[in-house]
Amino acid sequence: MTRLIPDWLVHYPKDKLGADVTAGLIVTILVIPQSLAYALLAGLPPQLGLYVSIFPVIAYALFGSSMVQAVGPVAITAIMTYSVLSPIAQPGSPEYIVLAAALSLLSGLMLLACGLLRLGFLSQLLSRPVISGFISGSSVLIIVSQIKYLLGVEPHGASSGAILLDLLRQAPDNHLPTLLVGVTALMALAIVRLWLAGWLQAAGLSRAKAAFVVRLMPLLIVLGGMLAVVGFDLDRGEGVAVVGSVVAGLPGFTFFMPSLDTAHRLLQPAFVMALIGMVQGITMAQALAISRRERIDANTELVGLGTANVVAAFYGGMPVGGGTSRSAINVAAGAQTPLASIVSALAMVGVVLGAAQWFERLPLAVLAATIIVAALSMIDWRALRQAWAYDRADALAFLFTAGGVLIFGLEAGIGLGIMLSMATLLLRVSTPHIAVVGRVPGTEHFRNVARYEVETLPGVLFVRIDERLFFGNLGAVEQRLNQELERVAGVRDLVLVMSGVNLMDTTAADVFAELNQDLAERGIKLHLAEVRGPVQDRLMKSAFWAALTGEVFLSANAAYEKLGPAKVWCPEI
Repeated sequence: MTRLIPDWLVHYPKDKLGADVTAGLIVTILVIPQSLAYALLAGLPPQLGLYVSIFPVIAYALFGSSMVQAVGPVAITAIMTYSVLSPIAQPGSPEYIVLAAALSLLSGLMLLACGLLRLGFLSQLLSRPVISGFISGSSVLIIVSQIKYLLGVEPHGASSGAILLDLLRQAPDNHLPTLLVGVTALMALAIVRLWLAGWLQAAGLSRAKAAFVVRLMPLLIVLGGMLAVVGFDLDRGEGVAVVGSVVAGLPGFTFFMPSLDTAHRLLQPAFVMALIGMVQGITMAQALAISRRERIDANTELVGLGTANVVAAFYGGMPVGGGTSRSAINVAAGAQTPLASIVSALAMVGVVLGAAQWFERLPLAVLAATIIVAALSMIDWRALRQAWAYDRADALAFLFTAGGVLIFGLEAGIGLGIMLSMATLLLRVSTPHIAVVGRVPGTEHFRNVARYEVETLPGVLFVRIDERLFFGNLGAVEQRLNQELERVAGVRDLVLVMSGVNLMDTTAADVFAELNQDLAERGIKLHLAEVRGPVQDRLMKSAFWAALTGEVFLSANAAYEKLGPAKVWCPEI
């Protein structure tokens, strides 16, 4: 049962207070540009990114289970929000803001319900390649969506390909001052990400300090862009687009219920957003917990993430999630407990009340550059290379998911990836691995005759089945057994090594009974070896068990010893 006052706060170690307060203040400073950028990426007013960095963060700190995961605006939920809502309403309009809040509410309620119903295992439904493909495809969409701010043009087109083509057609019309500001910021951020840490370490700085400077640099580059606009009057004199009016002050909580029509329209995208948020949030929390030798509870994580999104719906109206970069900054800054996130949220209150208007002349091209660099780092080439080398089916799931996101959109893309993963799973279980095995000389171990030099018995065929047996793969099993019986002449005993079978359904028991009878008519005795307990418990209740012509051996070696040349079974005449 989730407590209103969490255990970490009840038993808070006072020696960690200084580290948490320092980390919270550092995180607040460093994530301000990111919060503004992701709100704009979602098609929302920039101050909403700051708003949802306050009370939703506190809600997660109180109800989540991770000690250091940081919640707030994230790139994936931002681009999903924009992709879902931009065809319905004008980004930034009052209607659009209400729809974004409804999307946050629905996805939050789904996450909350899954947590309370203890459905955290659902986060395992999506394979790593599908998630990596979805994030990589979404990252490309993010990059494409930001190029217009970098170039100072307004492209037309429904798909990412059409937008890119239109950007190329408009190349001669690029706004030169905007392009100069954006490309300068982009190059500076790229240099920082690729080489600065190495340079600093070569100069004698420790790895931890170099990493902190690297994380601080994007904020300095953003401030540099603001100073350039103010110093050279680039927005008023040269037409460089800036953030514009940022509403100062704290808004009140706005309680609302979306209409049935709105709920019906947003139900499917809210489910996809909840599913992605679930997987991403739990995966990040688990990774952080492992690195700190801590444990998390998946269901409590869902309660925390769901509560944060419900609160965000009523205060700020932008979906939130577990942020990879935010969490990395939180850990690097020395956070020890969720108190660091609470301190960060309270510090953000001060920013919203007294410093939000400072960012009004922040050039959009610089924000676009920060988003592009962040999105480039999210394209998981390593996962694709590993999947291609290890399992081409997983690599295809990655590519189809990413391609589906780019061609058909976010929801269709992840749906395509899930369908391909399910099809691959069905193909694998419907064509189980079956091996003819023999005994490794001088041991009691049995291995595949195609891979090892092994001993076999004349007239005895040992076959190992490495898959659960159910109605969908029994045809393949029967076909392979018949092929092996035809290939090996004079078989009198067939031993099925069942060590890899952890389930046999009713159809499998019936088919094995028919196989047993057919083999008996052909003068072949059927034996079983290494049958697992749960499988044997069920088989003992079936007609097959009583009619079995052979024996049930504890091990394959016991069958080998019993069925040796001096003890070969002969059918009665």
